[in-house]
Amino acid sequence: SSADDLELEELELPPRYRPESISALCQITRFNEAEIKRLYRGFKAECPSGVVREDTFKLIYSQFFMQNGLANCGPYAHYVFNTLDQDNSGIINFEDFIQTLSILSRGSLEEKLTWTFALYDINGDGYVTKEEMTDIVTAIYDMVDLTPSQARAFDESIKTKVDALFQKMDTNRDGVVTLEEFIDCCRNDEVISNSMTIFDAIVL
Repeated sequence: SSADDLELEELELPPRYRPESISALCQITRFNEAEIKRLYRGFKAECPSGVVREDTFKLIYSQFFMQNGLANCGPYAHYVFNTLDQDNSGIINFEDFIQTLSILSRGSLEEKLTWTFALYDINGDGYVTKEEMTDIVTAIYDMVDLTPSQARAFDESIKTKVDALFQKMDTNRDGVVTLEEFIDCCRNDEVISNSMTIFDAIVL
């Protein structure tokens, strides 16, 4: 019955989430109390339950990117959500959100690159394969609204870029890129560093 369905839906919802104290959040981020309060108000306005599921995250993400003239951000939003959802619970809470925002807006280059590596390491095994790198780069390019002919040209461009980038990063030629290889390569190549972190400023 519809009443039973409603009860099931209510059971599936997470309990209303309350974040840690402001002082605790100040210790694990680079934000002060006033900034955390402002960010939390914005977070709660979009997510009254205090947590975000992937479908809601994609919706918020798409609204942001549409305002910035970008189109299909679904695949990229999926990968960003998975990186934020570190415990694979299927939900993001305020701590997940604010810690990532702190890294991307005020973290060191190494912290930003470590986060970016986690984004590219789709299966979380500690290595980035050429296939994973291709998936992420493709998802980034998918956000740009292209004509069919432009899309075909971009497909070739993606393959060329990924092949060159992967060869440069995989210094020991074992077919995977480690975090150390990733950071070393990005640190020593300004062009790569900029290209790998191009969307950091607008991730959230």
